[in-house]
Amino acid sequence: MIAVANVTPTWYLLLAAALFALGCTGVLVRRNPLVMFMCIELMLNAVNLSFVAFSRTYGDIKGQTTVFFVLVVAAAEVVVGLGIVVAILRRRPSANADDIAELKG
Repeated sequence: MIAVANVTPTWYLLLAAALFALGCTGVLVRRNPLVMFMCIELMLNAVNLSFVAFSRTYGDIKGQTTVFFVLVVAAAEVVVGLGIVVAILRRRPSANADDIAELKG
């Protein structure tokens, strides 16, 4: 029989912190807009994981409700942001984040 360790909310918070740090590092290091976009989504999901961990710890559903709204907003962000990034990368496949920053009007 395999002994299963008791997973406490601390483990979830440590995982969320590691995911957030990984996403933050990816945004700061990489210059590819698609990779940066995925790292931002990774950071959002890390925050969602911490919301759910706190919600379960305190027995309150507000954190899970917040996660639902964050996921809806993130889905809308993906539709608009990814469409813009893909349209730019189709015209200039070698575009990086600095090139996209020049598009400000």
